[in-house]
Amino acid sequence: MSSMTPEQAGWFADTFARLVANVEQAVVGKTHVIRLAFTCMLSEGHLLLEDYPGTGKTSLAKSIANTVQGTSTRVQFTPDLLPSDVTGVTIYDQRVGKFEFHPGPIFATVVLADEINRASPKTQSALLEVMEEGRVTVDGVSHPVGQPFMVVATQNPIEQAGTYRLPEAQLDRFLMKTSLGYPDHESTVKLLADAGTRNRSDAVTPLITAKAAADMARLADQVHVDDSVLRYVSRLAEESRRARHVRLGVSVRGCLAFIRTAKTWAAADGRHYVIPDDIKELAGPVLCHRLLLDAEAEFNGVDVNDVISGILSDVKPPTERAA
Repeated sequence: MSSMTPEQAGWFADTFARLVANVEQAVVGKTHVIRLAFTCMLSEGHLLLEDYPGTGKTSLAKSIANTVQGTSTRVQFTPDLLPSDVTGVTIYDQRVGKFEFHPGPIFATVVLADEINRASPKTQSALLEVMEEGRVTVDGVSHPVGQPFMVVATQNPIEQAGTYRLPEAQLDRFLMKTSLGYPDHESTVKLLADAGTRNRSDAVTPLITAKAAADMARLADQVHVDDSVLRYVSRLAEESRRARHVRLGVSVRGCLAFIRTAKTWAAADGRHYVIPDDIKELAGPVLCHRLLLDAEAEFNGVDVNDVISGILSDVKPPTERAA
């Protein structure tokens, strides 16, 4: 596979910055989270947002879809939601005498799975194949969802009664986990001054086509990763498995996710190669949902981000390229 050139990296960074600025018209003052979201999409992954209600999660999903001239859907996950309500169903058409597939809301560029932990495990598992394989299989027939495709799932950190905890196997399929959080004072004032605009995401116009976004994802995959950086990620994963308070460390899938996101993050910074700082910057969103802490950690008030900081301190980053 050919490597990305410095010229291509410069073009990628310029386009990426314009995409982020476009979405920031609707999601004010959240540049870093928007960058993470686009990094997720262009790394062909999915995003998990753990946030309070009313912080702009729906606006983020719609604005990203509008920016890449794609479609967006929102699924409100409830205990009575069925798998077919998400993926779609085949119905017999008497006029033509055959079964026809009616696609569900999962067939969109950006799918907002709101309060995913409120649905039953059976419905949650219906997302597993489509998130991993990019296709839905109904009655033995596969239906691709197209590219780009990203699930933005949300969890409410409060009101845990009546929810179904996401299993580790499904958490691992999310490329990153982050939160929008409340806007700062200046951003809040700006939003309040424009209170007459009911849906800010509707004002976000397309910058590139969905095909161009898919092409950017393929280009990001050509970013060079030195062997020393690969070994660094592997050592971080090994350390996570033996770190204190950790019951489940980073899997090989998690390591692959790390490399994929680092490539896109580097290209978004105008580089055609990954540096150790890319790994350190992305450690929080890439690892926080992949580390399962033991009961002692919870009892002692140990946070997963504290554990990640400790792992980064214990494993020294490479200072020179591998021979």
